[in-house]
Amino acid sequence: MCGIIAYIGARDALPILLEGLKRLEYRGYDSAGVATLDAGGLNVARTVGRVHDLVPKVSDGSRFSGTLGIAHTRWATHGGVTEDNAHPQRSDQSEGGVVTIVHNGIIENHATIKKWLEGKGHEFRSETDTEVLAHLIGEFYEGDLEQAVQAALKEVTGAYAIAAISAREPDCLVVARKGSPLIVGIGSDEFVVASDSSAIVAHTRQAFSLDDYTVARITPGDIRTTTLENVVVTPQVQELEFDLGQIELGGYDHYMIKEIFEQPEALRRCTQGRLDLRDGRIVLGGISEFVRELSTASRFVFVGQGTALHACMVGKYLLEKIANIPATVEFASEFRYRNPIVEPGTVVVAISQSGETADTLAALEEAKQKGGLTLGLVNVVGSSIARKTDAGIYLRVGPEIGVASTKAFLGQVLVSVMLAGFVGRCRFFSQEQLKSLMLALDSLPEKVERILSQSEEIREATARYIDRENWLFLGRGINYPVALEGALKLKEISYIHAEGMPAAEMKHGPIALIDQGMPTVFVATRNSQYRKVLSNIEEVRSRGGHVIAVATEGDTEIESLCQEVFWVPDVNEALQPILTSVPLQLLAYHAAVMRGKDVDKPRNLAKSVTVE
Repeated sequence: MCGIIAYIGARDALPILLEGLKRLEYRGYDSAGVATLDAGGLNVARTVGRVHDLVPKVSDGSRFSGTLGIAHTRWATHGGVTEDNAHPQRSDQSEGGVVTIVHNGIIENHATIKKWLEGKGHEFRSETDTEVLAHLIGEFYEGDLEQAVQAALKEVTGAYAIAAISAREPDCLVVARKGSPLIVGIGSDEFVVASDSSAIVAHTRQAFSLDDYTVARITPGDIRTTTLENVVVTPQVQELEFDLGQIELGGYDHYMIKEIFEQPEALRRCTQGRLDLRDGRIVLGGISEFVRELSTASRFVFVGQGTALHACMVGKYLLEKIANIPATVEFASEFRYRNPIVEPGTVVVAISQSGETADTLAALEEAKQKGGLTLGLVNVVGSSIARKTDAGIYLRVGPEIGVASTKAFLGQVLVSVMLAGFVGRCRFFSQEQLKSLMLALDSLPEKVERILSQSEEIREATARYIDRENWLFLGRGINYPVALEGALKLKEISYIHAEGMPAAEMKHGPIALIDQGMPTVFVATRNSQYRKVLSNIEEVRSRGGHVIAVATEGDTEIESLCQEVFWVPDVNEALQPILTSVPLQLLAYHAAVMRGKDVDKPRNLAKSVTVE
């Protein structure tokens, strides 16, 4: 949630801050603000709305000059969407203030701290926990911003990523992190700090992620990184894994459709170097040292949220089918609140695109505390989950900017297949079975390209139902999670009410919803439950519902039962979710565009949920 960008160096800060905010806006877009420091002091501008609403307020370049600045795009948590609640927040309203900060996260004990500060005469103008933190830092400020931040953060509980400046130290930027991501980009006598690397890569490829409970004091030519106890630590500088071109629209109307069409190449990157077809083995270096623990595991537990949870559900099916190991799926948000049983031999797999999802991180920490072996399936190198798990596998699908996840979901499923094959081969899966699976994996990019060629036909079919406000998505077996994912995509970006469920569950109540012409989407590929799905289709048809099917190419039988059919190539049943998801992504995208919605920035949503 929320996006932070800060700059200190020799260049004008404002253009860099505004450019960074635009790249970070997918993290939150309720309000935005910027603060810069120059010889004339502190200048702050804030607005409700998008970054483009902020631009007119900072158009006076002479006022917002300076080579040090911080900026923020907000996804509201504490306090409504108002200008007073927008960031930056100041420790007081005197000219220049004492301390000005931007903040991502939640300060859980803010009410107690606020009451203490009010007793000392502090007055507050916003409803935010961020203003409380700014005042707390100001209370401790005695001429050294770094020490004030260290002292204040020792008193808070919760999650934070902050950037702080003070007009009394015009050449100093202090940043800190616990639980919310913050990356420091290192340029030539300049530094760019941001919530993620998309706002940094245009300026430098060298960067490091701040660790939890770490503070960095940055001046134009130097950086000092310490713990809250002022113990100096040395960060690990890495090269960013993608370039600027990968986060540009490149001629597409929206990031979501760009990322949908990037999926064939994303799948190729995901499998590159991992499918040894000559020797018939899957190579997963990130988990190779835990072969024995994985192959003798008594149970796998998958944890995730949202789209990642649907990938977890596919992963459970795959581990049971291919590796013959019991597996369960848990909402990460519920896992740690019910004293979960993590006995010896339990492997807990955390799936997250960003690697920063707060609920999934909390579930992971609970599993580690109980002695489970933890694996991470994440996309962002160096993210919190990647660093806290015992081992893991990177998705390598490239940056994903659209809030509604597409290529990351396919990457999560693909990596789950490889994990199941890797573990299965150590147990009961024969080499011939594994080779067959690997050949099928290798052919997936071309098959996805064939599905994408139907985009216009899918758009035309979607247009016939665009005014319907209630949809059902149904599937069985491994395609049940695909139905859930299809419904979620439609809800997220078009605001159409959609429900996903197992097809067999429909007649236990939800069939009452079926009326004349109601769109009902079936994932109905040829597999072990194909005949059962056909029976469910007949039940919908007999009650006047209109059937939209995702079906296997060449299936003439199902074509006669449906109003619309989206075709996918025939493939091993274990791999079907990678193909059947794609038509439903296109359906949701076209529905949102035709309804005039903001596809990449749907209301009330942010890309990475880094707070509970």
